[in-house]
Parts: sequence; structure tokens; C-alpha cells
Amino acid sequence: MSKKIEVINQTKHWIEKLVIGLNLCPFAKFPFDKDLIRYVVYEDSDLEKLLELCCNEVNFLCHSSPSKVETTLIIAPALFPNFEDYLDALSLLENLLHSMNLEGVLQIASFHPRYQFANTSINDVENYTNRSPYPMFHLLRESSVEKA
Repeated sequence: MSKKIEVINQTKHWIEKLVIGLNLCPFAKFPFDKDLIRYVVYEDSDLEKLLELCCNEVNFLCHSSPSKVETTLIIAPALFPNFEDYLDALSLLENLLHSMNLEGVLQIASFHPRYQFANTSINDVENYTNRSPYPMFHLLRESSVEKA
């Protein structure tokens, strides 16, 4: 089995068993059950190329029908072992959405194996809502989130 397929399968398992199974996100079940989630695995370790990929994925999502692709998960298993580095990249991606005038159109949900909200301890239970098997950026349509 290829590494990309393994990463996607583990991500799908996480969504099904934890995100949907524990009802952590009311939005997740519909696109998961209808196979409307686009899984993009970035295997490189070049941050600049990741940002380029994210820009392409933002454009793809904006020009795709929600009936074909509802949302996109960009999964970066080779990047961001350090959570602080991940947060820096997340800030760059949020700035990208802003520069593309997509605030209010798309949003980014963030997930990381070592996710930690500000002013919490590493093992506080609320951190687990955003912990995932790999660092990932979830591109969501604002209109779909509002419907959910």
C-alpha cells in the first residue's frame, strides 16, 4: 500500500471513529458519508511548495460544485512535528485566504497530533477536539458550515 493511501485511510478512520463517532463536528457526517471530501496528501517538506499547493486547492474548491467536492483536507505528514511551526504555517494560510479576498467564503480548520489551545495544559481534554493523526488544514466553505 502506498504511503498516500495509508495516510488517507488513517485520516478517514479518524474522521469516522472520532470526529463523527464522538460527534465532535456536526458538519462532518454528510460530506464523509457522501464521499464529498477531497483528501490531498503533501509528502514533501518544502513550506513554500505547500503554500502553492494550498493556493491551488483553494482555487479548486472555489471552482468546484459542493455537490462534487464539499470540503478539502490538506494532510502534511512530513511537515510540522513542532506544533509552533504548524501554527506559523496556519497563519500564512489564513493570510493567503485574506489576500485572495476569500474571508467569508472559505475558512481553515486546523488539526495537529499535538494540538494545544492557548492557555491550556498539553493534556487538557479540550485539546483533543483538534488532534489528528497528521498535521492537516481543513478548507471549509462558509456557506456549508452555516447550513450545518
